[in-house]
Amino acid sequence: MADTGTTGAGTVAAEPQRSSLHFVLQGIRNDPMAMLGAVMLGGFIFCALFAPWISPYGPNEADPFLRLRGIGTEGHLLGLDNQGRDMFTRLVYGTRMSLVTGFGPVLIGALIAIPLGTIAAFHGRAGEVIMRVMDVFFAFPMVLLAILIAAFLGPGLVNLMISLTVVLIPYNTRIVYVEALAQKSQGYVEAAYAAATSEMKILFVEILPHIVSASVVYSMTIVGPIVILAAGLSFLGLGVQQPAAEWGMMTSSGRLVLHKAPHASILPGIAIFLFVTAVNLLGDSLRDSLDPKTRLQRIKHRNR
Repeated sequence: MADTGTTGAGTVAAEPQRSSLHFVLQGIRNDPMAMLGAVMLGGFIFCALFAPWISPYGPNEADPFLRLRGIGTEGHLLGLDNQGRDMFTRLVYGTRMSLVTGFGPVLIGALIAIPLGTIAAFHGRAGEVIMRVMDVFFAFPMVLLAILIAAFLGPGLVNLMISLTVVLIPYNTRIVYVEALAQKSQGYVEAAYAAATSEMKILFVEILPHIVSASVVYSMTIVGPIVILAAGLSFLGLGVQQPAAEWGMMTSSGRLVLHKAPHASILPGIAIFLFVTAVNLLGDSLRDSLDPKTRLQRIKHRNR
């Protein structure tokens, strides 16, 4: 009798079970644009971690006699700002702030939204209350709500993080809620209930791994807009304050001298553009890698 694990004429080799991480890494390796995004994001992370060793000056070290000098100034590759601070140093240190304001609220928001959306899908009355509260937040555009909360709380990094987290929770909760409802009708959930498995175990052991991927995909794709929103709030004076190095605030300060020293505003704008591009390229690859339909297409293509 033939072994079912062997291959032959008319027999298809069984595809070994792979983890989500395997598909993510495979998707990045096979996608040149995702590889470019990974390299760019890796460069930003490297700058954030080793800023004191990369930067030739301190982030707030100023030389008033050289203020507003342009790109190529001796000892200052990218020029100086209106306070006489080295632009290259400020851009490198600003990477830290962008990573914090970009990934921090997304991570915190996901940690809150995942249990909220899961509970809402499995508890009728509690779910109605949770989702109606989320609908109230949906009534406000994300940008206007973030500005409202930031203006109410006042400027500062902590208040900026709070405002960005609050505006993210309703969207992520809705994503998790829809995915949890889809999983609720699956056979493995009914089997778990039939086996007298506790509800907490069903929610956070059986179902959680199936809905986390949806939240991860959404979270990765929203990092770019959140970085732009954080920079916009700092531009308006509602986010990070002087003398901290932050790209949005640097763009805001540079616009006052745009006619005389355009590099002071253009360079941080380019940094924001490159960072958001890197995150979006990786986010697109992550979305495709965690999509079961895309996985199946890749497996069929590889077995041809």
